Amino acid sequence: MSPRIEPVQTSTEFPSSSAVVIIGGGIIGLTAALTLAERNIPVVVLEKGRIAAEQSSRNLGWVRKTNRHMHDIPLALAAERLWQQMPERVGQDVGFRQAGILFVARNDAQMGMHEGWLKSVASLNLDSRLVSAAEIAKLAPGGQGHWAGGIYTPSDARAEPTLASSAIARAAMAKGALIIENCAVRTLVTTAGRVSGVLTERGEIRCEQVLLASGMWSRRFLGNHGINLPTLPLTCSVMRTGPMDGPTEIALGAPDFSFRRHKDGGFIVTQRGALDAHLTLDHLLIGMRYLPQLKAQRDFLRVSFGKEFFRDLKLARRWTGNSVTPFEKVRTLDPAANPALNDEAMRNLVAAWPVFEKAQIEQSWAGVIDITPDSNPVIGPVAKLPGLTLATGFSGHGFGTSPAAGQLAADLLCGTTPIVDPSPYRFERLA
Repeated sequence: MSPRIEPVQTSTEFPSSSAVVIIGGGIIGLTAALTLAERNIPVVVLEKGRIAAEQSSRNLGWVRKTNRHMHDIPLALAAERLWQQMPERVGQDVGFRQAGILFVARNDAQMGMHEGWLKSVASLNLDSRLVSAAEIAKLAPGGQGHWAGGIYTPSDARAEPTLASSAIARAAMAKGALIIENCAVRTLVTTAGRVSGVLTERGEIRCEQVLLASGMWSRRFLGNHGINLPTLPLTCSVMRTGPMDGPTEIALGAPDFSFRRHKDGGFIVTQRGALDAHLTLDHLLIGMRYLPQLKAQRDFLRVSFGKEFFRDLKLARRWTGNSVTPFEKVRTLDPAANPALNDEAMRNLVAAWPVFEKAQIEQSWAGVIDITPDSNPVIGPVAKLPGLTLATGFSGHGFGTSPAAGQLAADLLCGTTPIVDPSPYRFERLA
């Protein structure tokens, strides 16, 4: 069962043209649309299913700087500022709370990783600091875990995935953006080697620029145009408890569980130490590019071969504008949660904070994350196809940085000074 997002009345209009077309109605596409609409640039968002129905509403809602790559932190800092402004910007609470994030370590090796990261970002003057086991007990009382220490960033935050995308969509439409649901883009239209429009299941829309922000579907869409975007799927299982007393308002990540307070008074819980890696054809095609990640995180992945492989294999990899595409056959990617992983998470959590023995699980779900070989997104133009810009491959970090990532994409589309240096996110690095 997927989380219930706030419903949005999207457009029934189908325009013949626009300055910009955004493919994908997740939070990245929506924040880009809001930025463009605020600049009075005509923009249409085309979503094959319902807005934010996939990973944009299924993620954990963490907004963090901690443990990001140093070159990714400027984007996280910019996103933090924009999240702070978001309630006023969209006229609605999006659940943004700067209650802090705490990562705890069980041994010296894990603690050493936190120490190494903190040294690597010392020049950025973040408010992150190492904490002792005694400090962890004060920050999250009632625990019985034996911690070597941890790292705590008071300014890290959370927001609500089921609120934010809907609020951003409404604000974008109020400022002139068109958002059309249940309208899959089949192919790009080109003129003289440049993107000049999109062909959808409902017809063509002419445009000057296209932003592809379709998450896990971006690789398949680009492959049909002969462009190789290396991303592989990982599936994260999540659960939500009913309202309950808890140890802290701080979001907490341990090696094998995490939790954070939910807007309804319960907690969002996951097995932070494991993701499902359901093998697909793409693992055979590009898996060698991920060997460094596999070696470093082999204990982190639960690899399996089964029905997901054959479901994926049935979806076309090449089609024409007259064909029914994979995006029409799968309007919403809705994987089943892995009960074994959720059970593990709860057992590990209860052992560390026994108050969670009282937790009643009200809902569980899963979401598919699109992972690049270096775990950083692609935000930038595609030289092979002028007029096409990408904002995809966020590797599980997209929600937290979405306000700045969407604005960066909009800046690149407009040719204005980018909110941060875009060079770490250029597509060519993965070529």
